[in-house]
Amino acid sequence: MRVLVIGGGIGGLTAALSLHAAGIECVVAESAAELRPLGVGINIQPHAVRELTELGLGEELAAIGVPTSFQTYTDRFGGTILSLPRGRAAGYRWPQYSVHRGVLQMSLLDAVRRRLGAGAVRTGLTFQDVTEGPDGITASLLETGTGRHVDVAADVLVGADGVHSAVRARLHPHDGPLLWGGVRMWRGITEGRPFLDGATVAVAGSNLSCKFVAYPVSPDRTQVNWVAEVKVAEGGPVPVADWSREGRLQDVLPHFADWRFPWLDVPELLTGAGRILEYPMVDKDPLRSWGRGRTTLLGDAAHPMYPVGSNGGSQAVLDARVLARSLARSGPVEGLAAYEEERRAATTPLVLANREMPMERTLAMVAERAPLGFGDISEVLTPQELAEMAADQGRITDMDVRFLNERPSWNADGR
Repeated sequence: MRVLVIGGGIGGLTAALSLHAAGIECVVAESAAELRPLGVGINIQPHAVRELTELGLGEELAAIGVPTSFQTYTDRFGGTILSLPRGRAAGYRWPQYSVHRGVLQMSLLDAVRRRLGAGAVRTGLTFQDVTEGPDGITASLLETGTGRHVDVAADVLVGADGVHSAVRARLHPHDGPLLWGGVRMWRGITEGRPFLDGATVAVAGSNLSCKFVAYPVSPDRTQVNWVAEVKVAEGGPVPVADWSREGRLQDVLPHFADWRFPWLDVPELLTGAGRILEYPMVDKDPLRSWGRGRTTLLGDAAHPMYPVGSNGGSQAVLDARVLARSLARSGPVEGLAAYEEERRAATTPLVLANREMPMERTLAMVAERAPLGFGDISEVLTPQELAEMAADQGRITDMDVRFLNERPSWNADGR
């Protein structure tokens, strides 16, 4: 069996590693002329860390990531509302890692080239079309540097080409638009001092108005990834979301100019960033089916979701592992059908739960009841309200601890 993966991001590269581990030949076609360590921070949840560890990448993850200790929610004055243990502190056998997305991608790329060979990732190739015959598919690709058309034959085609997926557009020409909830995001990485315990994801405020997220992404804890989210409109359909669009400090700083906590200076982080990226928080309505025959989707191409649960990249890793296992067990057509049935059932509720932003109701409640801050959260929220907030966070991020710790491996051989 030979699989052609379109897209060399986290999902596509993990798919290549998973397919190779299952004994399935794979080649990745990437539209960029060169893969570089771009982007900002990302969190890899324990369920995805388990899969990457079982692919033999545990040491690499430990070398580049920060094992997250807590996710702490505060009001806009830095007062602690709720602090939830993460990773091993929450009982998982695997940590949660905060890491630079580009560094993680380069680590996966290096692993693919070591294991599958230097030619396993072909850059500068843009997907154009796919035709399916009785014994396989033929993908039409365009060499972006020369304009030459290249046909690639395979048994299976996997579209892992992101939220603007060309494979998804080919499979679903009447697919709905990107949907914006009205929140604009600014992101950056700033050289700073470790805060709190040096391994906490801090979430301040509410994106029903203004919200700020910060966490370290370098092993020495000095590279701080931050996300500033501001509700600026009612939202609606948008034609495009440009992930590389340059943001302006003067657009974001006024919203957070006085957000100085005893343990974090938000304006200092904003002004210290070498580069600011700006884009809308978008998702898409879940599809009733991802693929057709020998062609399917994976990661953001299949289920773009709001990043409020820090789970999008992790779900792409799970997609990749289930894809390889299903193809190894059942072959091209039946395997893709089994993969889609399992992963659509898991990701569709997650997309909708992220869109609902369940924790924001409680965060907004704190702002309404204590607009000038509080001394202790027990003065503001009842124990039941705090428990409901913790449960809401689990809906968009966590897996059952015991289930994950005890379930059999997703390796093709079950070990």
